[in-house]
Amino acid sequence: MSDTENLEIKAEISIDDAGTVTGLAWPFGAPDSVGDVIEKGAFGYANTMPMLMEHEQGKGAIGVWESFAETDKGLEVKGRLFLEGVKPARDAHRALKLGTITGLSIGFRHNGFEERPEGGRVFKSITVNEISLCRRPVHPGARVTVVKSVIEELKMHTEEMKNEPETKSDPVVSAEEFKAVKARLDAVEAKSNRLRGANNNQPAGENENGEEKKAFFDFLRTGRREEKALTTSTGGVLIPDEFRATIIQRLMQFSPVRSVANVTRMNGSLLEWPRLVNDVTVGEVTETSARPESEPTFDSIDLKPFEMSVIVPVSRTMLEDSVVNLEGFLRDYLAKRYGQKEGAWFINGNGTTQAEGILTSADVAAGVTTASTTAITADELIDLFYSLSTPYASSGVWMMNLATMARIRKLKDADGSYLWQQSLAAGQPPTLLGRPIIEAKDMPNVAAGATPILFGDFASGYTIADRVDFEFDTDYKVGYGNGLVKILTRRRVGGRVVLGEALTKLKMKAA
Repeated sequence: MSDTENLEIKAEISIDDAGTVTGLAWPFGAPDSVGDVIEKGAFGYANTMPMLMEHEQGKGAIGVWESFAETDKGLEVKGRLFLEGVKPARDAHRALKLGTITGLSIGFRHNGFEERPEGGRVFKSITVNEISLCRRPVHPGARVTVVKSVIEELKMHTEEMKNEPETKSDPVVSAEEFKAVKARLDAVEAKSNRLRGANNNQPAGENENGEEKKAFFDFLRTGRREEKALTTSTGGVLIPDEFRATIIQRLMQFSPVRSVANVTRMNGSLLEWPRLVNDVTVGEVTETSARPESEPTFDSIDLKPFEMSVIVPVSRTMLEDSVVNLEGFLRDYLAKRYGQKEGAWFINGNGTTQAEGILTSADVAAGVTTASTTAITADELIDLFYSLSTPYASSGVWMMNLATMARIRKLKDADGSYLWQQSLAAGQPPTLLGRPIIEAKDMPNVAAGATPILFGDFASGYTIADRVDFEFDTDYKVGYGNGLVKILTRRRVGGRVVLGEALTKLKMKAA
C-alpha cells in the first residue's frame, strides 16, 4: 500500500478577529457518519501541520495548526490563519465569522484498523497529516468553536423565527394593478430578447471602440502604441471592457519564517521572559553523604515591536470613477507589501529599528564553514545537520532562496543518489536529509562570506510578536485642497531569536 492509498479524510470548527482558529477536530464517544471510531490516545502528528480548505492541497496552506490536546470531549486543536498576504485565508476568515464554514476535517494515515460489528472501523494508531476547514464534516460533532458567539447568535435568531406563529396577510395590490405590472414586465422581457447588432443598436460614432481596441491589442502584441488611438479624452476608451476590471501587478513572494516560527500577540510595548542559561547538575551521593547544591542561572529576553508605515496619496476622482474597486485593491496590495517587509526583517533585520533577523543575530552560530567560496558539498550539508542536537535537528527545517535550491538539488551522496527528495504528496515540501526545504527569497545567494542556508527548529529558536495588525484608513479630508485622498497604513510587529542553539547556518568561506 502506498503512502497516499491509506490517507483517510474525516470532516467538521471557531475564529477570532486575529485569525486564531480553535475547534474540536474529532469528538470521542460516538462514531462518525460512516461508522468509524478513533480511540483516545490513538493520535500522532506530523512535524508541520498545515491548515487547508476542504483538503485542497494543490491550493496551498491558508494557515498552520499550532497545538493539539486530547480531552474528554475529543481532539481539540488551535491554529492560525495567514490573514496577511494570503487572500484565501482572509476569505476563510470571513466565512467562519459568517458561519458558512463550521466544520473541521482531519486527514490522517494509519497502519491498520479493527472492524466494528455494527459497521465501520476502529483506529488505534494514526498520524494526522493535515486538518482542513470544511462545510460538511463526516463527523457531525467536529466543529469550529472560536466563532461560537457568532454562530450561536445566528442559531438563536433562527430558532426564534421558527417559534413565531405563522401569519398570513391579504394581498395589498388589486387585480388591475397586478395586470399592469405584468404587462410592463412582458414588454421588458420582449425588448431584452431582440437581436442586437454589433454596435448594440446604437448609431455608429466616428471612432466607437474599434480603433482603441485595435490599438490596445496591437500594443499587447507588438509593444508599439499609437498615441492618437490610445486616448483618454471624452468619448475615448483606454482599455477594452474585458480588461477594465483588472489591474496588472507583479507577483509577490513572502518570507516563510512566520509559517514555521513561534508567533504570539503582545498587549503592551514589551515582552519579557526569563531564559535558562546554566542547567542544574545532578550529583551522585551515598546514603549519608551531603547533598550537593546546583543553582540554575537565568537571563532576561525582551522583545519589542517596531513600526512600519506608508501614506499613499490617490486622486479622489480616481477612487470615485474607477471601474475597479481601487480602494479594495490597494488594501489587498498594501497588506502584501507589509507581509514582504516583515519577512525581510525576520531574515535580515537589524534589531534596532527593525525586528531582529535570524542571520544578523549573534546568537545563531555558523555550524559549518565551507571549504570553497562558491561551492557547497554534500558532506558540508550533512555536517550542518548534525551540528545541532537531536531534538532540534529532528524538528528542523531548511531555509534558502531559489538560486541556492538549484545548487543543492544537484548534490549526490557517495552512492550517486540525490540528497534532495521530491515529495510524493501534493502540497508537501521536498526534503533534504529527511527534513523539509522551504524557499525564502530574502536569503542571500551563494557567494564568498555569505550565509545562504539556515537550518533548525524555528518554532523553538525564533519568536514573532504581533502588536498592531495591518491598519488601513482612508482620510478624505486631507485632500479637499488639492483633490487628493490619503490612505494611511501602519503595522507594528517584532521578532527575535530566543534560543540560538536551536538554529544554525552555513557560512561560505571568505574570499
